[in-house]
Amino acid sequence: MTNRTLETTELVRTTDPEPPLAARTENLSVRFAGEPALDRLDLRLAPGKIHGLLGRNGSGKSTLAATLAGFRQPDEGRVLIEGGHLDTAAEPYENAVVTSRICLIRESGDLVASAPVKHVLGLAASLRPYWDSELAGDLLDRFEVPTGKKVHKLSRGKKSALGVVLGLASRAPLTIFDETYLGMDVPSRNLFYDALLADYTEVPRTIVLSTHLVSEVSTMLEEVVILDSGRLVTQSPVDSLRGRGASIVGPAAAVDRFTAGLTVLAEDRLGGTKSTTVLGDLDPDLVAQASAAGLEIGPVGLQDLFVHLTSNGKGARA
Repeated sequence: MTNRTLETTELVRTTDPEPPLAARTENLSVRFAGEPALDRLDLRLAPGKIHGLLGRNGSGKSTLAATLAGFRQPDEGRVLIEGGHLDTAAEPYENAVVTSRICLIRESGDLVASAPVKHVLGLAASLRPYWDSELAGDLLDRFEVPTGKKVHKLSRGKKSALGVVLGLASRAPLTIFDETYLGMDVPSRNLFYDALLADYTEVPRTIVLSTHLVSEVSTMLEEVVILDSGRLVTQSPVDSLRGRGASIVGPAAAVDRFTAGLTVLAEDRLGGTKSTTVLGDLDPDLVAQASAAGLEIGPVGLQDLFVHLTSNGKGARA
């Protein structure tokens, strides 16, 4: 008997999916032992998009994810969830009506280690009003997660895969994956990305991917939030952010003259040739000047922009 058949008999879909939710923070601050993990964040996650939550370790990504999902109470400011079938914007903390519509899957899994996988799935089905048992069964088969095993008997990769199944099959109007897939190998992560895109197309929702694997997810993202040391570095549509950086390559003196007055993110030099990464829009006149000076202008990938914007805690704003 396949997982699809097994789980379809145990998990019952209760209703059609709800429209995507939006989330916003207002002057949001969270502190640990007096030190800010989040520092006066103001941002808005538009409904029905895949948002990338990017930042180095310790940047505040996990704290923001937990606060958005109502797992943690802000020390200052607030989180508001709105849209979908909610009558009005509401804070998620200790609000069962709101949190039932939000699914946060963390790298730790938050799983009952002693429980069999099928019992974990049953619990999820009882708590998630938009749970899709058929999708859960299909994903369990594709990830080869055994439903009869107890969670603590699973490998790290299978635990991560189980988390992915719980997140996708929840079909929550706001679904957050916080580094969930770190225990998975590359083929399994690619399977996750493909499954996420396919189901997002079928059932639009608001998805947040918290990650530092920027190069792997960059083509999936529509909006990007970059944090550094608990502060907002930038929030931008991906295409706009990609257009905000450029690499200037050519004779060192000419590059220095051209980049004078621009925001320089990084510089590399080899002999008399210099490559400088700049932040900011280069209008057609500047591009023409660079060409006339014998300089080459190239794009900067999202991964490189992320690295430059968060290097050494600078937090340069885009």
